[in-house]
Amino acid sequence: MDYVSALVPPVVMAVFFVGLVVTIIKSQGGPNKAKEDAAVDAALARAEAVERTPRPEGV
Repeated sequence: MDYVSALVPPVVMAVFFVGLVVTIIKSQGGPNKAKEDAAVDAALARAEAVERTPRPEGV
C-alpha cells in the first residue's frame, strides 16, 4: 500500500500539468488573439519608453 501513497502525488501533479498545457494550447489564437497581441505590444512599448527616458543627474 505504500507504493500507492508514493505514486499519488506525482500522478496528480502530472494530470494537472497536462490540463494546464492543454488549456494554454487551446487558448492560443481565436477571436481574442488580436486583442491579446495589442495588449502585449502596448506593454512592451511602455517598457521601452521607460528605458529610453533619460534620468536626472544624481538619481
